[in-house]
Amino acid sequence: MSQRSSQRDSLSPLKWGFAAILVITLTRLILLANTQLQLYPDESQYWVWSQTFDWGYFSKPPLIAWVIASSTTLFGDTDFAIRLPSLVFHAMGAGFLLLSAHHLKAGWAGAWAALIYLSMPGVGISAGIISTDALLLPLWAGALYMLLRLRDQPGRWFSAIGLGTLLGLAFLAKYAAVYFLIGAGLAVVIDPPLRRALASLQGLLAAAILAAIWAPNILWNASHDFATVQHTAANANWQGNLFNFGEFLEFLAGQFGVFGLLLFPVLIAACIQAWRHWRDPDRQIDRLLTLFIVPALLSVLVQSFISRAHANWAASAYVAGSLLVVLFLLRGQVWRRYVMLASIVLGISASAVMAVLSINPALAGGVSAFRGLRHLQSWPETAAALQEAEQQDSYTALVFDDRNIFHQMQRYGPQLETPLRMWQRFSAPHNHAEDVWALENGELGPVLIVSEREWERDRLLADFATVEPLGEISIPAGGHRERRLTLYAGYDYQRIPRTAAYEAAQSAINAARQPGN
Repeated sequence: MSQRSSQRDSLSPLKWGFAAILVITLTRLILLANTQLQLYPDESQYWVWSQTFDWGYFSKPPLIAWVIASSTTLFGDTDFAIRLPSLVFHAMGAGFLLLSAHHLKAGWAGAWAALIYLSMPGVGISAGIISTDALLLPLWAGALYMLLRLRDQPGRWFSAIGLGTLLGLAFLAKYAAVYFLIGAGLAVVIDPPLRRALASLQGLLAAAILAAIWAPNILWNASHDFATVQHTAANANWQGNLFNFGEFLEFLAGQFGVFGLLLFPVLIAACIQAWRHWRDPDRQIDRLLTLFIVPALLSVLVQSFISRAHANWAASAYVAGSLLVVLFLLRGQVWRRYVMLASIVLGISASAVMAVLSINPALAGGVSAFRGLRHLQSWPETAAALQEAEQQDSYTALVFDDRNIFHQMQRYGPQLETPLRMWQRFSAPHNHAEDVWALENGELGPVLIVSEREWERDRLLADFATVEPLGEISIPAGGHRERRLTLYAGYDYQRIPRTAAYEAAQSAINAARQPGN
């Protein structure tokens, strides 16, 4: 066989891999353009951020706002344009994994890695919404590819520049990028080639680029009392009841839904196998990859046991995880390849079901598993109902007790003429809406209070000298579900000081409301 023929054979899997990425992405693009689901409240909040350029925002780094602003500038201020970057970024992430796997193992490994990534249930959902994970994972995949190139081909300035740039942008996407640094730090200890690469001038350049990109966001945090850090700590919620075995099991079960019903146990087995034969040189790359997987999984697993954790908090682990399971399943008996194929089919089938529901949400009916769809429907109708209510009197503000509804009205209620304001539950702002649009003490009113959080309604109303019930509005939200909002006219807002005694009293009220009391 000639050298030219051999090169063609080597490039053929790459071509098919990129073709698969293109086909899946275009299919999802068509489905996204036809979705009937409106933005999720967090997506609306990110859109609100995109209206103002900054180096950081209350709960997240700035990249998601920049990306949304770029997309809406190019394609119009539509829900489609807001979500479009997720598709583009995930296609980029699959491409980087394709190149990484091809770099590690010639043949079809790259195509398998790209398909595993794109068929992950978590990526299937993420591709249809705009989120920080949709930006972090592809940038992480790119940084990992550049790191592997720099490790195996020292002296490559392009790899160093790419590593620093992509990792810097990853930190501007989500602070979970810190797990990449942890993985790289551990890898330096056990992997001599990587240690030499990162200790070189190229490694120093990568570090300098990372610092230069990340520095403005760090300075922004410093000038805003580290608001994002405080929000992250509040999310961790270590001040609540510790040691929650139920939360631990829920997070663990959620990983099957993020990475895949079949592939999550395969990943655990592959991590164990990599270290059982730690002297085996053929497992050196496997061990290296586990260092970019295990720290995130273990950290969030512990967090879930101490307090709580959302299923996606360890999503960054599944970038290197996709590579590791491909290397693992391409070894040994043929049945392993069938596991990989079955996982891809299951993942794409699950994505197809979600796509069908997004085009025709009525198919979900009243199925409880899809109750979250109520957050994605009927927001223009909600805004219309509130517009009718605000026209009944001359109100000085529309006051909300739920930030989700507040941001949805910013997105879907441009016709609302009354200024939107947030009621602040705690002594300090706990979200962006409270930080920027909090109702100010001394507001005489009348204000139109829009209450959704029934369990906090007494606290909300107690901050007003006088309240007048105005009834309730109910908006169908699909699948026999309703969005119920209780309205009041409020006068003379004087916020009760959130002292220790106040919080103790509220805690006692909460305890008394618990079942069995």
